[in-house]
Amino acid sequence: MSFLSFFKDYKKFGIFFSTLCLIIIIAIYSVLNQDNERLPVYQPSDFETKLVDSSIQHIEKYHTVADFKLINQNGDTITQNNYKDKIYITDFFFTTCQTICPIMTSNMLDIQKVIKDDSEVMLLSHSVTPEIDSVAQLKRYAIKKGVIDEKWNLVTGDRKQIYDLARKSYMVVEDDGLNNYGMIHTENFALIDKNKRIRGTYNGISKAGIDSLLRDLETLKKEYEQ
Repeated sequence: MSFLSFFKDYKKFGIFFSTLCLIIIIAIYSVLNQDNERLPVYQPSDFETKLVDSSIQHIEKYHTVADFKLINQNGDTITQNNYKDKIYITDFFFTTCQTICPIMTSNMLDIQKVIKDDSEVMLLSHSVTPEIDSVAQLKRYAIKKGVIDEKWNLVTGDRKQIYDLARKSYMVVEDDGLNNYGMIHTENFALIDKNKRIRGTYNGISKAGIDSLLRDLETLKKEYEQ
């Protein structure tokens, strides 16, 4: 074999080997980048001002969901302790709503099916008409819809507390402008992590919104696995 022939063969091998190494490096980078994907942590300043109480619109870091004390469909007191070390999905609804609530509840039921055997994840729905949605009313609604008590709390309680949670903790509801702790009903769902931080909000009447929520839920779970 002549020197020239050897050089040509070596050059071909070198090009092949370099290309193979580049492909491997790109593949490894893609896998590592995917594994390290993290959801943002949202602050009050990240939301539209109409969804946020004016007293906290300026907050840019360290926001967490406030402690709460409400009553669920079984008459049990529900606090942050019930969601300690849990990821949860939350919304605001009322049992007599005939517009978007049935769609929201149906979508929550679909989420319940996905998480029913997942000990890390729970659901939390707040009534925006607590004076109507008594424990008995919530229980009837829960039975009718197929709520699994261990996975999903439907809660009622003090109107101001629920209002403050919606606008000072979760940032998902507009004020009705009547100065009586009233809220314009919203389709927004929020994804809350184990540290009581908002990791995403979603259109709860949209299939695309629910699909996005479920994808983000898996991303969030992987974050804790790491």
